Amino acid sequence: MRNNTVKKMAMTAMIAALYFALSLPFMTLIFGPVQLRIAEALTLLPVFAANPVAGLTLGCVLVNTLGAATGANILGPLDIVFGSAATLLAGFLSYHFRDIRLKGLPILSALMPVLANGIIVGLELTFVISGGFNLGVFLINAGQVALGEAIACFALGLPMVRALEKTGVGKKIFADPALNEKKTA
Repeated sequence: MRNNTVKKMAMTAMIAALYFALSLPFMTLIFGPVQLRIAEALTLLPVFAANPVAGLTLGCVLVNTLGAATGANILGPLDIVFGSAATLLAGFLSYHFRDIRLKGLPILSALMPVLANGIIVGLELTFVISGGFNLGVFLINAGQVALGEAIACFALGLPMVRALEKTGVGKKIFADPALNEKKTA
């Protein structure tokens, strides 16, 4: 039991670190109306298990905090809360829709981060840029964020999932040992 907890904590830390490391070199491209977070491809890891959701969220909190602290993140503390909540929601929804597939690919799982971030971060940007809600500005912001997210999830995330599934590495890394123990008992 204790080993499972340690393994989950280690996995959470590794995923958070990977998210952070994939974001750091692109700090100028991951904040603002036009953003491309390569690390958001990792929001498809919950296709394998629920465990990665915590690491994704923690990684996003760290990146958004660093961005706010350095001034790179124009949304500041707002994005630490709401932008990170968008990644949490995206990870949860990716997990929830993992079994709905089109030609073997978890397309709905890939679509969830696009929608969650497009709407939530689009709203954040609209309120910060416009000082209130403006439908036209929101649609532009949401569309730009969703486009960057779609590139990360569909062009990078889906091939990553396919490779992890094809090699069996995804199940091996992310499988919950407690579930395996229950099956053999």
